[in-house]
Amino acid sequence: MDEKNNQTSVIEFILLGFTNHPELQAVLFLLFLAIYLITMAGSLSMIVIIRVQRQLHTPMYFFLSHLAFVDTCYTSAIAPKMLVNFFTDDKTISYAGCASQIALFAAFVSTECFLLAAMAYDRYVAICNPLLYTITMSQTACAWLVGGAYLAGCVNSAVQTVCVFRLSFCGPNVIDHFFCDIPQLLKLSCSDTFLSESLSLLFSALVGLSTITSILASYFCIFAAVLRMPSAEGRRKALSTCTSHLTSVALLYGTGFYMYLHPQWKSGRGSDVVISIFYTLIIPMLNPLIYSLRNKEVKAALKKVMRRK
Repeated sequence: MDEKNNQTSVIEFILLGFTNHPELQAVLFLLFLAIYLITMAGSLSMIVIIRVQRQLHTPMYFFLSHLAFVDTCYTSAIAPKMLVNFFTDDKTISYAGCASQIALFAAFVSTECFLLAAMAYDRYVAICNPLLYTITMSQTACAWLVGGAYLAGCVNSAVQTVCVFRLSFCGPNVIDHFFCDIPQLLKLSCSDTFLSESLSLLFSALVGLSTITSILASYFCIFAAVLRMPSAEGRRKALSTCTSHLTSVALLYGTGFYMYLHPQWKSGRGSDVVISIFYTLIIPMLNPLIYSLRNKEVKAALKKVMRRK
């Protein structure tokens, strides 16, 4: 069989999902459905509140609204298919569907990384150069930062998707996961994966390391500026504006680096599934809670909306 035939021999994949625990299917379905609904409700509410409340029309909340949008998109690329598979014997996903899932997930996750870097820069300007904040973080500058985040996410997605689907898949076609994930697909390929694996790892590293370096550099300057503040109250107020963002950064990068930048693609299934659940479902659910429960302005805006209703 020639290479061209090899590439078209697999027309669909089978997602095993959570077959290790068939007795927990109903419980897991209800749990993940609740998580997904909370994520959608929280993120969409955040977007609407930021949109309708004029006091939230600032650069920080502009970035936050896009972060909420990205969260809904990348969890929606995974969760619906996963939920359907709990109660169907046909756990297949088409070749095109698998490619779309990888492309959308990679695009929005990497976009989120760049948005978090832009938010760190926003906090840096607000704390270290407050007199220039309005000029530096103008509407045009914010639009360019957000546009650049989406563009970079799309570029990374295109590279990651091409790296995987340029390979031949001759069978087996069983993915030992609940969604189409790049490491799992690389294991199924019947062609040499060295180049694709190397390029995928390289671009994952470029996205992760470039954005986390930018974030760390911003916070190094922020902490240096905070330490020079004369009053303890001033230092507390400055740091309080960063805690929600730092929490989101720690959650996303901690799980992301473990999954995609550890030395070996192969690792224990249990740990991979747990970490995958965390960054595909739990983090998008937590982000709106983190930014609303720890943010006085968002809570005040939410109270205004509730009083109007």
